[in-house]
Amino acid sequence: MAMQRLFLRRLSSVARNRGLSRLAEAETLPREENAVVLPKIPPFDYSPPPYTGPRTAEILRKRSEFLSPSLFYFYKKPLNIVDGKMQYLFDEDGHRYLDAFGGIATVCCGHCHPEVIEAIINQTKRLQHSTVVYLNHAIADFAEELASKFPGDLKVVFFTNSGTEANELALMIARLYTSCHDIISLRNAYHGNAAGTMGATAQCNWKFNVIQSGVHHALNPDQYRGVFGSDGEKYAKDVQEIIEYGTSGQVAGFISEAIQGVGGILELAPGYLPAVYKIIKKAGGLCIADEVQSGFARTGSHFWGFEAHGVVPDIVTMAKGIGNGIPIGAVVTTPEIAQVLTRRSYFNTFGGNPVCTAGGHAVLKVLEKEKLQENAHVVGSYLKDRLKAVQEKHEIIGDVRGRGLMLGVELVTDRQQKTPAKAEILHVMNLMKDMGVLVGKGGFYGNVFRITPPLCFTKEDSDFFVDVMDTALSKL
Repeated sequence: MAMQRLFLRRLSSVARNRGLSRLAEAETLPREENAVVLPKIPPFDYSPPPYTGPRTAEILRKRSEFLSPSLFYFYKKPLNIVDGKMQYLFDEDGHRYLDAFGGIATVCCGHCHPEVIEAIINQTKRLQHSTVVYLNHAIADFAEELASKFPGDLKVVFFTNSGTEANELALMIARLYTSCHDIISLRNAYHGNAAGTMGATAQCNWKFNVIQSGVHHALNPDQYRGVFGSDGEKYAKDVQEIIEYGTSGQVAGFISEAIQGVGGILELAPGYLPAVYKIIKKAGGLCIADEVQSGFARTGSHFWGFEAHGVVPDIVTMAKGIGNGIPIGAVVTTPEIAQVLTRRSYFNTFGGNPVCTAGGHAVLKVLEKEKLQENAHVVGSYLKDRLKAVQEKHEIIGDVRGRGLMLGVELVTDRQQKTPAKAEILHVMNLMKDMGVLVGKGGFYGNVFRITPPLCFTKEDSDFFVDVMDTALSKL
């Protein structure tokens, strides 16, 4: 413990005096007996302009006084992030960090990608807002391009402002189309924090004690902790039983993520979605794919997460990666299903805003031009293999999972019992931050590293990330 404290004191001292960019590039830090070799952050040809705004302490004071007390932050000493470029972020002192969280799986092209920024600026200069009661080519052009990314008859787009709003709309559409109220979602799922989506969300951590009617939560096809392991069809039987014992026999729909993001990067067991989709269709319901986190090439093998399961949903929801950080979401469905919204007036003031849709259209072009789906597959596979190698070295790593650049590393204090390492992950995150790496966490127990970086992540970035994690875990 004494040597660990010495290491942390010296690491902190160097961070203050030299900056984390140079810290990570340092060859060694002196120690009582042996030199500690620190991983080197990959070189990057960008330096942010000097920051002259409010400092961390002042922002914390204002945040405490004027912002919701429900807001939380990572790290013992919160970071004041003031600049970003591609896969890197910079704090108030110009220290550079490798961003392995991507604003919660949101930044897909890279921070401040020049082509996305240019599209946003050009549209803002010409027309910032008009609403959809007038014609504008930006929304139509983006909708056409977005629709081309879907199979079958999925080609009608409704733009929203967020993933929560997209899921709310999808649930309402399913209920209107089927004239049923019952929705089935999965335990451990997260679909949003509004009235309907909070009902579909199935973690007590994210649910308030308010009315959340008409939602049934099915057994989660969790390949790591689930009772049936990777046998998806056995989990699917629970959905059939819910319909038989908990509903009239008819349902409005089923909603699920292909990879649960907030739930800890859990990829649904193989065979589960085809079996469940068949059961739901027989009960008259619609199948909703929540692609808020797994969509837009993040999984690498496919553009959408559901495609890896060989299914075609009736409704697809999306947000986050759609705008690379712009507040925009969308619901995509078929022309027949979309007709239900004509029964009354459905309107969204900001949905389809020209600035947001111009930016979203630019994102699609960049993903294609820079082959970021292919990069997510190649680099993500490489990163996953390296993480599995580290798993063999550290007993605290219970599971490495995910696909493409949507990966999870679950920490446990006992591999057999799978006891969540809640305190340990916080300690490791702080150590990794001090060495220049930012990563997310999630899962029901908060013990899973959520690795969802910008899709421009490189193999060199992966090496640095894994080496930093390895070094941090070695200090436990």
